Amino acid sequence: MRVSKEEILALLDKYENPGRIAFSRKYPFLKKPIIHLRCFIRKLQNIFDPGISYKKSTVYYKCIIARHQSVLRRKLGDSDPELQENKIINLRQAISSLNGVIIEPNKIFSFWTIIGKPTYKKGYVDGMLLSNGKVIKGAGGGLCQLSNFLYWIFLHVPMETVERYHHSMDVFPDSGRVLPFGSGATVLYNFVDLKVRNKLEYPIQIKIWLTDTYLKGQIVCQNHIKEKFHIIEKNHFLIKRNKSYFRYNEIYREVKIDGKTVNIEKITRNFSPVLYKITDGYIKKNNINVLDFTSERY
Repeated sequence: MRVSKEEILALLDKYENPGRIAFSRKYPFLKKPIIHLRCFIRKLQNIFDPGISYKKSTVYYKCIIARHQSVLRRKLGDSDPELQENKIINLRQAISSLNGVIIEPNKIFSFWTIIGKPTYKKGYVDGMLLSNGKVIKGAGGGLCQLSNFLYWIFLHVPMETVERYHHSMDVFPDSGRVLPFGSGATVLYNFVDLKVRNKLEYPIQIKIWLTDTYLKGQIVCQNHIKEKFHIIEKNHFLIKRNKSYFRYNEIYREVKIDGKTVNIEKITRNFSPVLYKITDGYIKKNNINVLDFTSERY
């Protein structure tokens, strides 16, 4: 199904005329106290949520039902390469908590409940964080690669997404991108979380590790599953608005059994301002359509 002109204009209008500005943006000096309060409230909520539960084992289930790998070092605009090396240190620290985690039927996996707060005392170092579209340094920076990785692999098993957020801005140009834009999950301790529920009738387990060049992982369980999952991108294009660009796409999950499609569900629709320079060369190289919605035309 094609996206109508009216839908795009509505998205542009919502971006250009936001109905509400976050309190912490109106009063920046209140940002830290607000974040501390939200972290405290979320911690209490997670503690008293009976659905959030997990255990760990160094013995892995035998049936691999999903697998994925992600390149550790990618060119991300003009970002400092040292931050990527620090990211790998942070990933290694975080996966030591994740590897071997077992999620029982109908229980919820919570990224931050398992990993905890990334601090220097725990061995985390300064890595790359994104704040309002800007690159900053902070303890545990780079863990979004891990949350992106986990969300993608969870999409390929019978898991229900309970909580998931994606970056609201397109910060870096494509550089070896193999997954659809906006198919990841951003995290911020601890109120921007990734939570999924195990919908199988038996437990699943996370097996995850690092090589010299890749973050690798598998979802394993006691039994094979009959469903096969495929992620499909539709309606991917750039929108030009005067001198600004926006990226739009839609992501669907197709479920097949014995080669026959039994369900297609829409996962998300992405509409994000592009923060890097778009040139004719970039458009041609990435073979992407551009829709011109300059204000003079509409």
